[in-house]
Parts: sequence; structure tokens; C-alpha cells
Amino acid sequence: MNKRNIGIFFTLLLVLGVCSSCGEKKSNNKLLLNEVLMVNESNFQDDYGQHSAWIEIFNKSYGSADLSAHLLMVAQPGSDTIRYFIPKGDVLTLVKPRQHALFWADGEPKRGTFHTNFKLDPEKENWIGLFDSGRKLIDEVTIPAGILKANQSYARVSDAASEWEVKDGSNEKYVTPSTNNKTIDSNAKMEKFAEHDSAGIGMAISAMSVVFSGLLLLFISFKIVGKVSVNLSKRNAMKAKGITDKQEAKEKKLGEAPGEVFAAIAMAMHEMQSDVHDVEDTVLTITRVKRSYSPWSSKIYTLRENPHKK
Repeated sequence: MNKRNIGIFFTLLLVLGVCSSCGEKKSNNKLLLNEVLMVNESNFQDDYGQHSAWIEIFNKSYGSADLSAHLLMVAQPGSDTIRYFIPKGDVLTLVKPRQHALFWADGEPKRGTFHTNFKLDPEKENWIGLFDSGRKLIDEVTIPAGILKANQSYARVSDAASEWEVKDGSNEKYVTPSTNNKTIDSNAKMEKFAEHDSAGIGMAISAMSVVFSGLLLLFISFKIVGKVSVNLSKRNAMKAKGITDKQEAKEKKLGEAPGEVFAAIAMAMHEMQSDVHDVEDTVLTITRVKRSYSPWSSKIYTLRENPHKK
């Protein structure tokens, strides 16, 4: 297979890969509807001290996501779809990684960015949709009618999980506005490790093995690199001197530098990094130079002449 056929083959592979990636539609949405509470009697209060229904949005990514110019839509049977445009210019609409944003469904948009122009009806089925600035649906949820009682929420089992459940306020299913839907107070891996290695001997051996293995790999790498560089230096020196016999080059010590040279280089680098050097004299001496007269530089000899009077 010649070079031309190889080039055609890799080009076809590249085209096929691009086409296959274009055909796949992967969701890169960062923001999700995470929890909804409809009847708020004694739950979380807003910045006005009012108990209102709220909608929680979660940023599932590890980068910030901006909610400005997004749309929150609500639809109920027998009524029109209501849209709430999240205003621009509020720095609080920038949701930090793995954090939450809470919107109050109180029908009072004049109270601020996070107060919507609609309310939720617990006696009806509520469809809630989140759209991006390009009017593309990011996430949606439908809350069945009459499923929630006072101070109960309809939420994902955990943040960004696909399953939803009713949070009834119990110890296992508690309402969590502006925080994680499920709080993990233990680490299963740490508990398992502590069970099998309570004294920490295995951890110490593993850590020391990793360190010594890394040091050994570094030693081997530097050894190989040093040997290769020395061989290249000798080869270049032999080529510059026109010597082809390796024994002769070895006798003349071509490509080998004495230890004093390396010491001098190291000392120079140390002085350069430590700013250790002599203080140069910064006095400038200016001497006036006297020039002799020359008709070429005289102002009386110019190319301009006065007009002659007749």
C-alpha cells in the first residue's frame, strides 16, 4: 500500500467519524428542574418573608451556568401557557457548579428576578418547562393533580436523578429548598476500607509503593535521556571533526566535557536566578566634539539664490 492509498484510507475514516458524530444528538444541558413545592404554609420563606410556592433549578455541571434570558413556562388544563422571561443583568442568575437557584411562583414579578409572573395550582395538573435563550426545551416535568399536600414537594430522588418522588417531610424524604435533594452523611468506600484495614498498614504500603515506583521510573527516564544526549553529542562532535573511528573519538574525548565546565554552567545559572552579579557603573560621560569649518556645512553656501534686479 503506497502513501496515496494510505492517505485516502485515513481521509475516509475521518469523514466517517465526523458524520457519525454529527448524527448523534447528545444532550449537553447543564440546568435541570430539580424540585417543586406548591402549597407553602410553613416551609421556606422568600426575601419578603412570604410563604410562596417555589421551583428549584439545579446546575448539574462542574462549570457555571447562566439562567439569564431563559424561560420558565407553566401550563395547566383549561388555561393558556404562561411564560416567565428570566431578566438579564442580575449577577445572581449565574448558578455556580453543582448549586441551585430558587424561583418563587407567587405571581409578583415586580418583587425581583426570582419572582415569577405565574402561580401553581395544586388541584390541577401542572406542566413546568425550562427553555434556554434560543427557545429550546432544556427540561420539563409534569406534576399530577392533588399529589402534593401542604409543605410537600415533588423532587428528584437525588440531584439530577431521573426518578421523581414526593418529599413528605420525613427523615428519609425531607424537603430541601436550595440544597441537595439527598444528603449523604457517610462514605461507603471509606467505611469499607476502614473495615478491612483499620490500622492503616495497607494504605501506608500502597502510598510508599506508588512513591518509590514513581522515583524509579524517573531515574530510568533520566538515565536513558542522559545516555541518548551523550551519544548524540559524541556523534555531532565526530561529524564536526571528520572522525569516523569511535576508538579514536574516545581517545580524543570528543563530546565529553570536564566537570569544571558543568560546575561553571551551574554557577552561572545560580547567579542568574539569584540576581547575584556585579554592579555596573551607570555614570555617562559626554564630551563635546569640536568640528572644523567646512564650506560644505556653511549656511552661506546654499542652493537658493536671491533674484537678480535688472
